[in-house]
Amino acid sequence: MRVNYYLAKGSLVGALGGLLFGFDTAVISGTTHQLTEIFHLTPSELGTTVSIALIGTVIGAISAGELGQKLGGREALRIMAVLYVISAVGSALAWNWGSLLCFRLLGGLGIGGSSVLGPVYIAELAPAKWRGRMVGLFQINIVIGILLAYASNYAVAMLISGETQWRWQLGVAAVPAVLFLVLLYAIPRSSRWLVTQSRIDEAREVLKLMGSPDYEAELKEIIDSIHLERSSKEEPLFRWKYRLPIFLAVTIGMFNQLSGINAILYYVNDIFASGGFSSLSADKQAVIIGGMNLVATLLAMSVIDKLGRKTLLLIGSVGTSACLAGVAAVFLAKSHQSDLVWLLVGFIFFFAISQGAVIWVYISEVFPTRVRSKGQSLGSSSHWIMNAIITKAFPSIAAKSAGAPFIFFSAMMALQFFVVLFIYPETKGISLEQMQRKLGID
Repeated sequence: MRVNYYLAKGSLVGALGGLLFGFDTAVISGTTHQLTEIFHLTPSELGTTVSIALIGTVIGAISAGELGQKLGGREALRIMAVLYVISAVGSALAWNWGSLLCFRLLGGLGIGGSSVLGPVYIAELAPAKWRGRMVGLFQINIVIGILLAYASNYAVAMLISGETQWRWQLGVAAVPAVLFLVLLYAIPRSSRWLVTQSRIDEAREVLKLMGSPDYEAELKEIIDSIHLERSSKEEPLFRWKYRLPIFLAVTIGMFNQLSGINAILYYVNDIFASGGFSSLSADKQAVIIGGMNLVATLLAMSVIDKLGRKTLLLIGSVGTSACLAGVAAVFLAKSHQSDLVWLLVGFIFFFAISQGAVIWVYISEVFPTRVRSKGQSLGSSSHWIMNAIITKAFPSIAAKSAGAPFIFFSAMMALQFFVVLFIYPETKGISLEQMQRKLGID
């Protein structure tokens, strides 16, 4: 079976939400210096400017699932696309700091919503044989979006100078957002959602369109799985027997951010500025980091099923801790600033082949089917909430000591190594039913 045109188009359009997710997340990094000067922001207020989008992300991620169930993934993604467009245009035209915060909050709602709706739409659209690879497109697009944001910031800085530069850097996100919105009108509803609405004939036609080799058998599978989900819908997550999966989901979400990954992605230009790099040079170094992020993500996706999740997490813990310690040493000693870019590139490499590739796969594997969606929401929430806390606090702490945040991040990665080594089970090559027995879940 080959991926046909309709499946490829539907999956790529759904994954485009990931590209916007990555772009919108990282594009702020090129504007922080100008925003601080123009709006006279304190380090705490700069933290609020960057983290306000993450508050929207948490709200969007929590509420998107229910919205998707009611309207369907395609329609819900259209709402997210509209939020992206309004956020990009509004941020570019912001007349004061308060209006900028409001528009960034709207963008955060779009990020959070698409982070849930995009992968679910693709998973529901794709036949079982291609599901894993098609959903993987979303993660790849997030990383491509981050790289494009850094490249866009660099290009705008080369072409436009003066007080309007930040407006162009934030406003350019409207172009892919409009494209995303238009393309969402050229793809079908998901077969699974159609079944939930008792539109069986339409669901059958979508499965045929997607090239399912045995669409009748797959349709029956979908109907049976929905009946199973409805019968176990009231199963509570917070029960003693789920204590280990809950611990694993919460800690992997927290450690993902305690590595400092998003603080570095958001404030990369400020970090380089602290190391003595010019504004234009900082934009250029950010592109190098974004490129390594993409290369390492593609590498990780090719080895995750061979080396295993636990092995990658252990390798990543050692590598990220060492690189972060090196960054802290550069700032504390105020020497060897030229090593800063290579230490951060090394950090990105080790993060992308471990935490970046493993987190969402791992969370989905440690919960039984009857509470998997609740477990994924819990893990995702711990990730985004920790992200917001660190992003808000980073500028204030870095203003007092540029090396202090990196000492903390390095220590957290050292702690992660031992937590993973002694507590985390390997999930590679183990069926979900076997995993339940391994974790002591009835």
